[in-house]
Amino acid sequence: MRPSATATSQDDVLPGGFADRDLQFTQSDFARICVLIYQRAGIVLAEHKKEMVYGRLGRRVRHHGLTRFADYLARLESNPANPEWQAFTNALTTNLTSFFREAHHFPLLASHVAGRRGPLRVWSAAASTGEEPYSIAMTLMEQLGAHADITVVATDIDTDALARARDGIYPLEQVARLDPTRRKRFFQRGSGRRAGYARIRPEVAARVRFAPLNLIESRWTLDGPPFDAIFCRNVMIYFDKDTQARILARFAPLLKPDGLLFAGHSESFSYTSDRFALRGQTVYTLAKR
Repeated sequence: MRPSATATSQDDVLPGGFADRDLQFTQSDFARICVLIYQRAGIVLAEHKKEMVYGRLGRRVRHHGLTRFADYLARLESNPANPEWQAFTNALTTNLTSFFREAHHFPLLASHVAGRRGPLRVWSAAASTGEEPYSIAMTLMEQLGAHADITVVATDIDTDALARARDGIYPLEQVARLDPTRRKRFFQRGSGRRAGYARIRPEVAARVRFAPLNLIESRWTLDGPPFDAIFCRNVMIYFDKDTQARILARFAPLLKPDGLLFAGHSESFSYTSDRFALRGQTVYTLAKR
């Protein structure tokens, strides 16, 4: 359901401990934030997200030397071109990811592309800090060889997350969970000031192309042939059904006829769009028409 554009008339400070905090945060402020993030990113914020909003967006309020959320929001709304809009969006975007998350998807991808020749393209539509697109690139290189023509297009609305993804540097504890063969083949261990970190090897990074993209924008800058697979995992849960249906309709022509669409473990597209048919556990193909 689309958030109401009408702010609540209740302008009391939110209950639950907000009254004694350093920033003034009212129910009207939360209602305005819900509308603004929906308009800019399609994200639907539930009532229980108030604590998260205060914590994340409060950093931006303090950054500008303000003490009231209302003053911060007024600055945003007075200038549609304010670069702070990107920081606002970044603050309210969730980036929970890891290498080879939802591991059953990657053998399916490897099997899907086995024996293929020529250029191969996969889109990671919610790339976050890079673990997903790098996992895709590793899988394709393992299956097709080090010299295969592979491109992973990695997009996200969060520009801060994309900057970290481009760096390709991760704490060793994140990488330590991977198979030792993968660690040796695809990562460089840091030393000196980079001790305790690992970097994606250049030959892997060269296969991944990062770019900002907002899934609810009217135009996507995705030049090139159709994709062999699209990963859009654990992002649709933040959208309402109408937004999900519109995005899925736009995915369909971007996939090859036999292409795969990978969804998150808690997402189901079967009742959202008739453009896709379930093939297996959270994996879809284009429906026959």
